[in-house]
Amino acid sequence: MKYKVQIKLHDCSIDIELDDSNSPNTVKEFVEKLPFIVDLNVWGDEIYSSKSPISQPEENAKSPVDLNDVAYWPTGKAICLFYGPTPIGEPGEITPASPVNIIGKIISPDKKILEKTEGETATFSLKN
Repeated sequence: MKYKVQIKLHDCSIDIELDDSNSPNTVKEFVEKLPFIVDLNVWGDEIYSSKSPISQPEENAKSPVDLNDVAYWPTGKAICLFYGPTPIGEPGEITPASPVNIIGKIISPDKKILEKTEGETATFSLKN
């Protein structure tokens, strides 16, 4: 099943689509916990959240990931949006700090958002 989610920041938003085909338990809990508020950080071309209300173990976790993947990082209970390479891994690879549960895709993949998100507070909610 797919769910449209909006991540609302102070003066902009990010649209993502969750898909439970890879990590159904993680997506189920994500949707059940909506709406929730987290702080955002940037690491290379990845946006990641502070600790989310989701608490799931690795579920078909993988590393590296694909461009525009949305993932849940069990180690830090964080939501990760991959806009491009991270500081670790091989050139051209998008490598999270440790394996992540893939839960969807970024629908609005404008990398300019990376300039606006460090330290921002964001609200994740279902989009009608």
